[in-house]
Amino acid sequence: MKHFLSVTDIGDISTAIAEALMYKLNPLQDIQLGNGKAFGMIFMNPSLRTRLSSQIAAENLGMRTSVLNIDKDAWNLEFKEGAVMNENKVEHIIEAAGVLGQFVDILGVRSFSSLQNKADDDAEIVIKKFQQYAQLPIVSLEAATLHPLQSFADMITIYEHWQQPKKPKVVMTWAPHIKALPQAVPNSFAQWINAWQTCDFVVTHPEGYELDQKITGALNIEYDQNKALEGADFVYVKNWSATKDYGKILCQDKNWMIDNKKIALGNKAKIMHCLPVRRNVVIADEVLDGPQSIVLQQAKNRICSAQVVLSRLLKTLA
Repeated sequence: MKHFLSVTDIGDISTAIAEALMYKLNPLQDIQLGNGKAFGMIFMNPSLRTRLSSQIAAENLGMRTSVLNIDKDAWNLEFKEGAVMNENKVEHIIEAAGVLGQFVDILGVRSFSSLQNKADDDAEIVIKKFQQYAQLPIVSLEAATLHPLQSFADMITIYEHWQQPKKPKVVMTWAPHIKALPQAVPNSFAQWINAWQTCDFVVTHPEGYELDQKITGALNIEYDQNKALEGADFVYVKNWSATKDYGKILCQDKNWMIDNKKIALGNKAKIMHCLPVRRNVVIADEVLDGPQSIVLQQAKNRICSAQVVLSRLLKTLA
């Protein structure tokens, strides 16, 4: 593995899950693997789970870690080629990434979609420019269209809760939110579920929230949320903004919030969310605090998922 930018970089998902569970059982088993190596992380938007889990994973492998928040700790970056830098951008990505490539061995980059221009966001300019000019392994800590580390942890979590011969029914449901959010998490979750091929997968959302199937692959969409939730074994709850009317909020129907009445339609379904979650907007307290919620286990699995990725990249550097 040269980089970790999407599900296509991980290879066989079941094998990767098995590796992750080994690290979860014994996090320090490869403490010497990263001896003398450095992991740098660039954050262009806030992070709690991704930042801490990636840092812990790197340290479990013996790596040194450094973190830069671009909006606070470093110069504002210019990504446009041939730019005349006479406005508010102080440093160009060519120099910034080039320097980082000399300071660390693996670089993690987190950026967000603008939700303004779909073509630009689809092009993943930020992460690709770091990849081009840093000339070292890049780990996506979330990008404009995908969040592969989150989805890897999600697959681990589903596996841990489903040791039966039949396929589980996994439902990803849209939920209301007070502001427009990117499609990166639902895009990535759909990619990984489709690639894993061990689940019956249904997506439910109001009309107009169809995800870009050039990114996700083919999806089984059910616009009736209650019908979609019937018999569900796992319910992944997430808000996202419109794709065709890019970045727009088309629906604020509070009836799409997940509460006990909704989850009663499932098969004692486990409730998942990537966090952070707005309580009593996206998911009701009664669900988040109930026995079917596994959101904290999802968060914990961010460590072992990141550790698999970093260990594989370290082995390519050996």
